[in-house]
Amino acid sequence: MRYQKLAKLYEELSSTTKRLEKVEILSKFFEVLPKDDSEVIYLLMGKIYPEYDERKIGISNQLVIKAISKATGTEIKKIIHEWKMLGDLGEVAEKFTLHKKQSTLNSHILTTTKVLENLRKLPSLEGKGTVNKKLGIITELLTSADPLEAKYITRSLIGDLRIGIQESTIRDALALAFFKKDKDVSEIIQKAIDKSNDLVVVLEIARQGKINELEKVSLQIGKPIKAMLAQKAVNPKEGFAVVGKPCIIEYKYDGFRLLIHKNDEVITLFTRSLENVTAQFPEVVEYVNQYVKGKTFILDSEAVGYDKKTKKYTEFQAISQRIRRKHNIEKLQKELPVEVNVFDILYLEGKSQLDEPFEKRSKLLRSIVKDTPYKIIASKQIITDDEEKAMEFYNQALENNQEGIMMKKMDAEYRPGRRVGNMIKVKPEEKDLDLVITGAEYGTGKRSGWLSSFILSCWDGEKFLEIGKVGTGIKEKETAESGNVSFKELTEKLKPYIITEKGKNVTIEPKIVVAVTYQEIQKSPNYNSGLALRFPRFTALRPDKKPEQANTLKEILEDLKNQKR
Repeated sequence: MRYQKLAKLYEELSSTTKRLEKVEILSKFFEVLPKDDSEVIYLLMGKIYPEYDERKIGISNQLVIKAISKATGTEIKKIIHEWKMLGDLGEVAEKFTLHKKQSTLNSHILTTTKVLENLRKLPSLEGKGTVNKKLGIITELLTSADPLEAKYITRSLIGDLRIGIQESTIRDALALAFFKKDKDVSEIIQKAIDKSNDLVVVLEIARQGKINELEKVSLQIGKPIKAMLAQKAVNPKEGFAVVGKPCIIEYKYDGFRLLIHKNDEVITLFTRSLENVTAQFPEVVEYVNQYVKGKTFILDSEAVGYDKKTKKYTEFQAISQRIRRKHNIEKLQKELPVEVNVFDILYLEGKSQLDEPFEKRSKLLRSIVKDTPYKIIASKQIITDDEEKAMEFYNQALENNQEGIMMKKMDAEYRPGRRVGNMIKVKPEEKDLDLVITGAEYGTGKRSGWLSSFILSCWDGEKFLEIGKVGTGIKEKETAESGNVSFKELTEKLKPYIITEKGKNVTIEPKIVVAVTYQEIQKSPNYNSGLALRFPRFTALRPDKKPEQANTLKEILEDLKNQKR
């Protein structure tokens, strides 16, 4: 298929904000999509591989600017100036491709296969000369591209398609394209996506029109799936109202999510953002081998840090550095040990447990995990319908330095990647959110030379919307204290993602997720979300979360409603 056809589809999808219209447009596209072009569905999501695959394009704005310059014969200064004006590198590429010399136009007809082939070369390049090789691969595409193709190749490279497509849009489009008369098939397709985590697998089955084949899609050991997410409640009373009585109540651990896969002797560890962190946590592999019975399983857990001397649990930020660090592993595991708290089982000995009631899954995992404190244990748990007992358990969790409690429906199935009412988190009244930094301004005085006053944004399902600024909770100077983040460190993390600079103000690609606390939410015309946080305070970097996993506008509006109550 010609890439030009896909570029026109992108343009058509970006021309409407109405979800149903996007579904209709996509369904017509899927109906005529050749079987050989199934992998185009990855490109529609701004990816080159399935969701579970760690290989990403990973190209900087600066390299793309050089490629545009080389492909169009335009000075880099001109490109940067235009970028500052338009704020969209894709539109910049489109504009300068339109004006490039006619002799360089369409030196080759681009196909989606060729685009995917070139984009997939990028993550595999390593060693000396890598930058120049990547530049050559990108330039080859842009030299062959027409203006519209150049726009979307550029946006794909930097991970910013701007067409407003989510997994649920793809799901409903597949249902409409291949099962027009069946109203319940969207849920069946969603379950197939949840289990395979691969849209191509689901597309190829869906186009056969066989619902029973979709229902046969199963989990695979070693292939990560998205973790189930929780909704929020103010207190146990409100939690009971959602999950019913009695319910299972467990600690809400102040750590990071760890999904544990075991296939005979091979153990693989994934974070909630599907990152393989097996190498970073060799001791966890050892604990699973020693203290969990079974040849094949998938467990859902939380890794929590603790102080070796006092045996007290520590905050997430104290161990967060272990997720990203790939060197000095032995030293880090001694300095920042973790205890694995297992709270769910998704698969055991060849059988998926996703559709089993949580009460049954909970008993099953407790039958295979041998509790070994400060190594691996089943999560602390009670079953009750009593609000007083729930409150006692909640206070106990806080005394043990955990975040609060999780209240779970006894008969709930496991819904990967969904924030459903099957489980509710109850945390202290100090409110907190995970948000994305999308802008900042250069500081003065002690903060001179560093970015400060960071603009925070939430996710509305299609784009990031500003909701406030934060400048407190960040250290003026770097210290040896674990978990502290300085203005210098944060600036260095953000600089590669600066899109535009205007005076002291910069706009930043939404890549870095941070945790903040705040006093209250207010309505405000100053930010495009229509809301503002009062007294926000930075508490931690969240390297375990993708930008799209930040709190949503819908969730924050719900918090505003509860606040008014």
